[in-house]
Amino acid sequence: MDKLKKVLSGQEEGGDPEGPGALERANQAVTLGWGRRVKGFLVCFILGAFMSLLATFMLWIPGFGLAVFVVFYTVGNISILASVMFLVGPWRQLRTMCARERALATFLVLWTNFTLALIFCLLQVLAFIWYGLSYLPFAREGVLKFCSICCS
Repeated sequence: MDKLKKVLSGQEEGGDPEGPGALERANQAVTLGWGRRVKGFLVCFILGAFMSLLATFMLWIPGFGLAVFVVFYTVGNISILASVMFLVGPWRQLRTMCARERALATFLVLWTNFTLALIFCLLQVLAFIWYGLSYLPFAREGVLKFCSICCS
């Protein structure tokens, strides 16, 4: 479990033999603990998923449904993206968003098209889940194995 915490927090194995520098000490002083990071992730992710789902239902309100959909869905997406920042930190997330294993998920998250919005709502939520799983070691492989067992 400690190794998982180190991977998700971005800590290096070797470290500096002379000890952490001033910037590293300042960063460690303001870094949230592991329990608070997981709680922040869960709260933001659940809130974002709820807002996105609520946005889909608001779309059918006559007159102003589309405007309400846009606002709720955007807030939901931002909240879900912020949830992953609790796990790995904002700078590391921004640096790794376009990594080879996350490029497709990042593209689907950021791409918007009015005509296909309803079709891609589901795909975008699935992309968020796949993107979030990419930060947990062996989570994607576990989900793929589980799906292959369920489908066979």
